[in-house]
Amino acid sequence: MIDVLDQFWRAYLYASNGSASGMAVTLWLLVLSVSMGFFISIGLAVARVSSRRWLSIPLWAFSYVFRGTPLYVQILFIYAGIYSLDFIKGTPPLAAFFQSGFNCLVLALTLNTVAYTTEIFAGAIRATSAGEIEAARAYGMTRFAMYRRVILPSALRRALPAYSNEVILMLHATSLAFTATVPDILKVARDANSATYQTFASYGLAALLYLCLSFALIGLFRRFERRTLAYLGTHR
Repeated sequence: MIDVLDQFWRAYLYASNGSASGMAVTLWLLVLSVSMGFFISIGLAVARVSSRRWLSIPLWAFSYVFRGTPLYVQILFIYAGIYSLDFIKGTPPLAAFFQSGFNCLVLALTLNTVAYTTEIFAGAIRATSAGEIEAARAYGMTRFAMYRRVILPSALRRALPAYSNEVILMLHATSLAFTATVPDILKVARDANSATYQTFASYGLAALLYLCLSFALIGLFRRFERRTLAYLGTHR
């Protein structure tokens, strides 16, 4: 027991200098990818449930590809594969963008969460009761007003439990930042392990940090769910 505590202490002393910055990078990656993915997914979810096949089928294919391939492969493809194209290298703005590991990682995380979140929101939209839609039509609402005032607010509330799980999974997905050489929590843990050779303690500290962040996010979402879903009588 004393040896284990000593290993944790040594790893902590080394990692303490970078853990704060590593956590900040992890949270920044999460906020950027989830925020952009949320707003993009709302519009795509509406198109996903459209009866116009030229809208829904391409979105189905996009979702199928990104949900059917590992995120690790997606990051490698965007970070290393796209930049190898002559067209990208010959276009200065694109070359500058894809040279940045941080930019590539945010893009990969955003596209991945958009694929999942679009399906979550689309499923919630499909689950909207016919009575709500008929009531909106009875008030003479246009299709845009119906989505803005009735369908989307109702669907987003119902989708909240599933969406909270997606955010937690995205937090865990940021641990792949090392693929693009981005110094997140896991990168700091790897550096601590290389310097101290305290493998158990180094990665154990990283696991504790991810666990604390996960519990904090779960608590925030549960509190938000109790407020937004109180009318259903399922959250007390």
